[in-house]
Amino acid sequence: MSEHEPVENINTMAFLEIEDMGTVIYDYQTEQIADGNDEAMPEAIDAAIDEVTGYLTPNDKKTWQDGRPLYDVDVIFSATGKNRNALLLQITKTIAKFHFINLCNADILYERAQKNYDRAVSKLKDLASGNLTIKSLPLLDTSIDNTEDEPLPYRSGSRAKFNHE
Repeated sequence: MSEHEPVENINTMAFLEIEDMGTVIYDYQTEQIADGNDEAMPEAIDAAIDEVTGYLTPNDKKTWQDGRPLYDVDVIFSATGKNRNALLLQITKTIAKFHFINLCNADILYERAQKNYDRAVSKLKDLASGNLTIKSLPLLDTSIDNTEDEPLPYRSGSRAKFNHE
């Protein structure tokens, strides 16, 4: 690969485009902060998408097996245009703006951006914990396929301690 060929970013998804950012930050602010760095906003968008998917992607902890909805983040973040979930798009834009304005504080109300970021992260935590449900988001198929002869996961436990009082 020559040094003049563009490098594809693995995380670049059509879920959030630079043009979408106009609803959370003005163009003149974007130009002021980027100061000619064309990669600043795409990097902020990629960081925001990584952060949001990190909150919604189940891991190996047992807490993810408590019955909460498990979202199909691949399907969610491959959506484009009107197929994107409006709330999740707004949360992702808010987080991208926060990552972007960390470069500079030119005519930006940083405290307000911080509060908006904190509120967006709080919503993501509620969504990930199952306290907030968005019915329009696709869920992972968690049904167990027993076509193979694998045993079901082993569980053990006991009853509550009996007391004669």
